[in-house]
This record gives sequence, C-alpha cells and structure tokens, in this order.
Amino acid sequence: MKVLVTGGSGFVGSHVVEQLARGGTQVRALVRQTSNTKFLQTLDNVELVFGSIQDRASLNVAAAGVDAVVHAAGLVKARSPEEFFEVNVQGSENLLQAVKLNAADDFRRFVLVSSLAAVGPSQDGTPVDPCDRGAVTHYGRSKRQAEDTLLTYKNDVPLTILRPPMVYGPRDNESFAFFQSVSRGVLPKLGGGDNTLSVIYASDAASACICATTTNVPSGSAYFIDDGRVYVWNDMLEDIERALGKKAFVRFGVPFSLLRLAAAASETVGKVTGKAVMLTRDKVNELCAPHWVCNSSEAQAALKWTPEVDWAEGTKRAVAWYRSEKWL
Repeated sequence: MKVLVTGGSGFVGSHVVEQLARGGTQVRALVRQTSNTKFLQTLDNVELVFGSIQDRASLNVAAAGVDAVVHAAGLVKARSPEEFFEVNVQGSENLLQAVKLNAADDFRRFVLVSSLAAVGPSQDGTPVDPCDRGAVTHYGRSKRQAEDTLLTYKNDVPLTILRPPMVYGPRDNESFAFFQSVSRGVLPKLGGGDNTLSVIYASDAASACICATTTNVPSGSAYFIDDGRVYVWNDMLEDIERALGKKAFVRFGVPFSLLRLAAAASETVGKVTGKAVMLTRDKVNELCAPHWVCNSSEAQAALKWTPEVDWAEGTKRAVAWYRSEKWL
C-alpha cells in the first residue's frame, strides 16, 4: 500500500508520515521546496515529492499510483480571507481531481483533515452536532467549504472527513506558546479561564487518519476526533504547570477587549511585514467562544480507533519533547 500525505513536513502531517513509515507502509510526502524535511529524511519508506496543493502539475506526480491519501496540508493563518479559501478550498479540490485522474485503480480512501472550526463552537458546553454550520472565523468557513466542495465528488472518490479540535504535542509551534508562557512564569487566561475544550494529542490524531484510510465507511462520512474528555482551561493550565514542574508567578485573565486591541496591532505588523499572523481580530472571534466541545464516540466505533493519550499525560510527553529538542 502506498499513501500520499500532503503537508508531510507540517505538524499533523509529519505524525501521520511517521506512524505509517514506522509501520512499514510506503509513504509519499508532498512538501514545499522551502519546507524543513530534516525529520522526514530520518525515516525509512518515505519518498519526498516537492510541490504544493496549488501546483496542479506537482499534484499529478504526487497522486500517481497511490492507494490512499491523507490530506493534512492547509493554512491555519493567512494574509487575507481570500488566501484561506484559495488554499484550503481550491487546493483541496485540486488534489482530489489529481487523485481522481492519477491514483491506483483500486484507490481506497481520501481522508480530509478538516477541523472542529468548520462546525463552530458549542453554545452550551455540550458536544456540537456534526451538521451544525456555525463557523466563526474565515479559517473555519474555508474548512467547511472545503468539505462541501469535496463532498460533490464522494460518488467518484471514497471520502472520509475528520474534524479534530485543538491538536497538540511534539513539533507543534502553536500550542507550544502556552507551554513557553508558563515556563517563563506567566499563566495566561482568556476571560475567567472557565472555558471548556476538547483536544487531541498528535499521535492520536495521526492514528485516526491512518485508520480512516483502511476503514470502509460510507463515502462522505464526517467524524469528530478527540481524546474523549472535556477540559476546563484553568485545569489545563495547572496540568502544564505540573508537567513543567513549576508554578507561574504571574497569573492573570486577559480581557477580550484588550485581546482585540492586541489583535489589531498584530494585524498591522502582518501588513507591514507581508506575513500571515496568527492573532487577528477574526481569530479573537474563536478565542471568545466559551466552549469548543465535540464527541468522538462515532469515530471510535466506525473507524475502530481508540485515543490513547489524555491531556495530563500529553502535556508530560510534550514537555519532555520540547526539552529534548531545546525548545524549552
């Protein structure tokens, strides 16, 4: 079996490549010329193809003869709303069309790594309904439109959609910011810190993607994947403190009004430098939502998949990796 993984040098993609390769599967990783492929080059059974999901010629090469695809490439920050849609929507359609034309005759499954953001936050703290359409950011709306676009091909290409919440763990730059802040003695809270979240450790997200490539569920099926628990942000920060073995000496809540001012300043820096920034006023719409909660029981049953790492254990593993790699 040969599996194409897009975003192979990225956070989730690299964990998918790692698990597949170490399990003996032949992996073709689509990466950009500018990508850091140092880790991928340490793995056996990995072939690198340089290109992008916006480059149709490279996609035809990458998709040739593959038996399955895990599509983990995409933007989580962008210079404009239009850029989110150009990459996350049009890029995904480009890839599926390349698969349709070039993949193996007995192609098994196209797995789209979407996001809980495509559905939106929970209004009352109960898990969101898979059919909800309450995305609150340009990113979330682009992921939902990518889903809808690929679903138009579900009778031509077997398709499974996975929607993780916040993914964390080794090689992640985004959640690392929280660990770094606490390690420097500052405990950041949004509002009162009583917001609730579902999360998933990187290796569990990767194993769900891999299970989805081999499980024969109805084409077009969409599943949430998380670690099976719901957490309160205050408690999560305490777990980070325990994992680091230190208490933060500055503990404060960030008012959302101040967060919006910081986001406006961040956007200005982005415009001046021409670079995408994570903290934007659009992103604040997501941060202000008090509940990001989903339920993976359907995914566990349908995909024959079980998450193994909860937040307390995951923070310990993440800290150990950050320290081993001199990030902390």
